[in-house]
Amino acid sequence: MKTILTGDRPTGPLHLGHYVGSLASRVKLQNEYNTFILIADIQALTDHFDHPEILKVNTLEVMLDYLAVGLDPNKVTFVLQSMVPEIHELAIHYLNHVTLSRALRNPTVKGEIGEKRERGNGIFGIEEFDIPMGFLIYPIHQAADITAFDADLVPVGEDQLPMIEQAREIVRKINNMFGEGTLKEPEGLVGNFGRLPGIDGKAKMSKSLGNAIYLKDDPKTVEEKVRQMYTDPKRIRADIPGTVEGNPVFIYHDAFNPDTAQVEDFKQRYREGKVGDVEVKKALAAAINEFLAPMHKRRSHWESRLGEVEFMLLDHTQKARRTTKEVLTRLRERIGLKKLG
Repeated sequence: MKTILTGDRPTGPLHLGHYVGSLASRVKLQNEYNTFILIADIQALTDHFDHPEILKVNTLEVMLDYLAVGLDPNKVTFVLQSMVPEIHELAIHYLNHVTLSRALRNPTVKGEIGEKRERGNGIFGIEEFDIPMGFLIYPIHQAADITAFDADLVPVGEDQLPMIEQAREIVRKINNMFGEGTLKEPEGLVGNFGRLPGIDGKAKMSKSLGNAIYLKDDPKTVEEKVRQMYTDPKRIRADIPGTVEGNPVFIYHDAFNPDTAQVEDFKQRYREGKVGDVEVKKALAAAINEFLAPMHKRRSHWESRLGEVEFMLLDHTQKARRTTKEVLTRLRERIGLKKLG
């Protein structure tokens, strides 16, 4: 079987954007690939270095979300990044193959820096010198995550594709220098739906922007968030024809409402000014809650077994290190470093 590596930084609970971006692909592909799911807690410190105590809480949140969406601990291997020292040595090696200018050109990094500056995050000033190096180099550290597990495929959201390309660049450089097969070159896999906009109509759903519907949100919370959802701003009355294309309410209907006949009826009547936003949003909230209900049931099961969840993560991580040790040993031998004990 080929290998998949994917994961998330534990910066809080996961949301519907994560689901359409990569979680759905992970659940589907766990039956076809040798799958590693990484919780990147070290990389989460690039955002929370001043509050490391929240990492444990967020790590458990992410694990519960993974189990809730249907990732099967008998089919996938969960990995806690901070307990895999091989990843961190690989990252140090890779830093020698990436220039500062290349790191600054990464589109994902540039976008995240822009978002942080707009929010007035104190650690991101106007000048490039104000950017913490830990944040700047996390794409290189992600390349170590991926290659440490000899990953063939990496399911990601569309906005993360530049990270995969940077990993591929690093692999090609090292293989050209030390011989083909030193590292495996990965490919990215984007979910069929692409990027999900936030409920405020922003470019994407994001924890940091506060425009997300979380996988663990209860029905009442979902209803409240859907009522607040951005829609056609020109449509101030139900009898005014509205725009469906690019309208977040209908993007969400397409993603989460299995009743396609109902969705098409809503679209037609919306364009004709024959249905109000309240009716369309009420149906959307019901569809999302029905979609989330099985996840809530699985989450509840595991929330009552948190000790078992923690042990599972640590046990899986130790098993995963069999692979990471092999990869690091292969690189060290090609470089000419002594073999680790």
